[in-house]
Amino acid sequence: MARLGRYFMADQVLHVIQCGNNRQAIFFEDENYALYHAWLAEAARDHGCAIHAYVLMTNHVHLLVTPKKKESLPRMMQSLGRRYVRAVNKLYRRSGTLWEGRYRAAPIDGDSHLFSCCRYIELNPVRAAMVNHPRDYPWSSYRANAMGEADTLISEHALFKRLGRAAAERQGAYRALFRKALDKNFIDDLRSATNGGWALGDNRFQQEIAEAVGRRAAPRSKGRPRNSDKDKRQLNLL
Repeated sequence: MARLGRYFMADQVLHVIQCGNNRQAIFFEDENYALYHAWLAEAARDHGCAIHAYVLMTNHVHLLVTPKKKESLPRMMQSLGRRYVRAVNKLYRRSGTLWEGRYRAAPIDGDSHLFSCCRYIELNPVRAAMVNHPRDYPWSSYRANAMGEADTLISEHALFKRLGRAAAERQGAYRALFRKALDKNFIDDLRSATNGGWALGDNRFQQEIAEAVGRRAAPRSKGRPRNSDKDKRQLNLL
């Protein structure tokens, strides 16, 4: 089944992922990461996107972002993607696409899932066995959110600001979240929502998103398949 269209929404936090074509690398050396980071910060500022968490992995990128306008996210991703691909193709004397089709995005119920999504994003390098702790990976938002390191990409979400009155208090509360294992069911649900183009939240949240965008925001529930006459006869033999 074809993936549903992406969500173009204002003031709604979204989990965004973009992957390299055929799972191939999109970053080849530190200079690539630095260039993408700088251009992402510039594109986010120019097009009105607040980025709350991110990770730049070897062959994919995760973002947690709130667009200011409906067109903010697509414009940011389009301008950044084209600019970065041109630079990489020129630098490495390659041609063609770098990305595996379009980016994917899912609305996230921030009240319930914001910090779990941040943890999922920032723990990517740990799950990939690249580092032992998220603070050891230089290309994610963990050091900004948990340690107060300056990062031109990061804008604090309102829920993050409620973690404490002072910056040190907020950072300490954020670090405490990482002492608890991330629920596997949440990981599965987040991946399914992002890959399928669904909203991640309870029924109320999904209904609100559906009404806002004018289409379904959750997969249809799978009812019990209707048994054929042959199936019924087989069941009667059990």
